[in-house]
Amino acid sequence: MELTAVGKRYGRGGRWILRGVHLAVGPGELVRIAGANGSGKSTLLRLAAGIERPSTGRVARPGPVAYVPERFPPALPFDAASYLLRVGRVHGLSAEAARRRAGWWLERFGIADRAGTPLSRLSKGTCQKVAVAQALIAEPRVLLLDEAWTGLDPQARAVLDEAAAERAARGGAVLFVDHDPTRLAGRTGAVYRVGADGGLRAVEQEARPEGGPVMEIEVDVPDGSPLPERLPGAPERAALGGTAVRLAVSRAHSDALLRSLLVGRPAVRVLAVRRREGER
Repeated sequence: MELTAVGKRYGRGGRWILRGVHLAVGPGELVRIAGANGSGKSTLLRLAAGIERPSTGRVARPGPVAYVPERFPPALPFDAASYLLRVGRVHGLSAEAARRRAGWWLERFGIADRAGTPLSRLSKGTCQKVAVAQALIAEPRVLLLDEAWTGLDPQARAVLDEAAAERAARGGAVLFVDHDPTRLAGRTGAVYRVGADGGLRAVEQEARPEGGPVMEIEVDVPDGSPLPERLPGAPERAALGGTAVRLAVSRAHSDALLRSLLVGRPAVRVLAVRRREGER
């Protein structure tokens, strides 16, 4: 997905909300958009989703896009399961596949028992789980999350964290906004900030945690393909014999790195996971 010289204002004489925005999010990238309240973060995601048109510039999307808004409209004439089924069908899934995936996501978010409940009768938190599920059901090429964690309980937030990381690991482009500055820390490949002038600038990532133990993960890539350029924790890499690679990463990021390797591409075989020699 790419935004080129994108600007947005409302009305011919209105203030520029965004101006001169350039942003490219490639397959497998997990990117955070930061900025002050009212700076234009949500506007940027709506432009990326195609919900709004830019006043200037161009937005190019590589394929299907799924979007989770900050506020999900519950006054839709469906129950949770039938709504997800219809969304799946819109995305081109067969009825059987859409039904299966809807049930899987309802189960994963712990709301399978409310599958037949009308959306208008669900709590705000449960509605938000349905909103997230509708975006994930079709495994989109581009996933846009606008404060999607708001209203979710801690367990559901963890599920969404994993789902976002999994989508990126499987080649999706993920762009998200969240008020928690630690959201997906260690998994995010890049961070951009919307400034007061409406421009978008890259910001330095948080430093890798120091002082903790370093874990070494050795993997074999049977087909010899290179591992993704961006991996959780920005691990150090060392080629071993044949198609094996050793990755060294802070223990704080080792679980996220393993998950990314196991669900992503290329397929890998884990040979060893151990604490680096000399580490306490």
